[in-house]
Amino acid sequence: MVKTSPHFARPAAALLLPLTLLAAPALAQPGVKEDSVVLQPDKVKDDAPVVETAAEANLPDWSKRNAEALLTAIERIGTEGLFAKDYNPDALAAAILGDDQTQLDRVATDTFLLLATHLRDGRTPNAARKQWFMVDSDSNSEPLLALLATALNAGSITETLASLNPAHPDFAALKASLAKAKAPADANAIRVNMERWRWMPRNLGERYVVSNVPEYVTRVVHGGTVIATHKAVVGKASTPTPQLNPMATGVIVNPTWTLPRSIINEGIGATIANNPARARAQGYTWTGSGKTLSVVQKAGPGNALGVMKLEMLNEHAIYLHDTPSKGAFAAAARAFSHGCIRTERALHFSGLMAVMFAGRSPEEFGEVVASGKTTRFGFDDPFPVYVAYWTIVPDGKGGVKKLADIYGRDAPVVASFAKPGRPTATIVAPKAPPVVPTVTTTARATTPGTSGIY
Repeated sequence: MVKTSPHFARPAAALLLPLTLLAAPALAQPGVKEDSVVLQPDKVKDDAPVVETAAEANLPDWSKRNAEALLTAIERIGTEGLFAKDYNPDALAAAILGDDQTQLDRVATDTFLLLATHLRDGRTPNAARKQWFMVDSDSNSEPLLALLATALNAGSITETLASLNPAHPDFAALKASLAKAKAPADANAIRVNMERWRWMPRNLGERYVVSNVPEYVTRVVHGGTVIATHKAVVGKASTPTPQLNPMATGVIVNPTWTLPRSIINEGIGATIANNPARARAQGYTWTGSGKTLSVVQKAGPGNALGVMKLEMLNEHAIYLHDTPSKGAFAAAARAFSHGCIRTERALHFSGLMAVMFAGRSPEEFGEVVASGKTTRFGFDDPFPVYVAYWTIVPDGKGGVKKLADIYGRDAPVVASFAKPGRPTATIVAPKAPPVVPTVTTTARATTPGTSGIY
């Protein structure tokens, strides 16, 4: 399925809701704090490859024509944001010129699988993917050995490798910009974001929500069209929002808020101990005391989660929600939260969720909001929420624009370009070809402007 760009797609008509719901609550609560992100350790180890020895596997037979097509693809791989030398074109060229068919089969197979791994899953090792927890299922839908066998039989090495690139129009826009980049720093910044697209599933789904943290924007996509766009407030530098893709299972209107221990310790715990009447006036209820203190804030206009919370279970305690502090949405840079994503025009957002994805009528939704009662609208068909991190995005004018790297996550990816990349997902040989840092290739003369090496 071709992914439709959340930047280029035409917005659909706004959801029609009762007029009484068009205005957000006017109440504001200075310094409101929502649930804190649960900081998880980065994944520093790369996935272990599936290894089959030559004796165990039926090595594919490589014709010289197919091997030459692979070599040509490697020499031109710079246009895809990767580096030719990573795939040892000199060794492949030598195998093509030699008379040892077994050697050609081994070198060409392992070279193809390494390149295909980087095209499908990304070159960047896990250690350089800071706070990236998205689950990419492409290895299940696009197994490399099966793709290779089909490509060899059909003589479609070039087409098969090209098919592994992200299909989203935003990736195509980045690729076009890479071809025009003049400065190495600009080219590397583009490569970083091309990489991030490869870390995600190729098929984002028929419907999904995507929040781009550096852009401070959340979009709702349905049927390939952006049907809603909302400003977002994201985690500040000390409590950064991680990247993940949990499934949204429902939207909770008039939610209660169970305070995390960190926020209890920051102040409300002392208020409960010293001025319980004030704490009750702010909507807090509690059980226990000291280290066993458990605090819940009742639903209401002063609740830290506002009028809605998108239910998206994940170990990071990240979700989209409303806030009574509307003033933050007026800022250009909106990294203020404890990690969760605050959503502007939350009534519109939650109404859209309830009507389009939970099968409720606008009137029913309006009645629930007005009642003040905590109500869950479960989705008939759960869908993914992509909390992403792109620092270069389409500008809507045929080019791209650069956003602030608010958490400093680009630099580790750029640094990884000078080191060996992620290992191949599948190895068919006792030993894979070496992966080396990027240098100018010498296998054979390449067409000027196609290497993409800086």
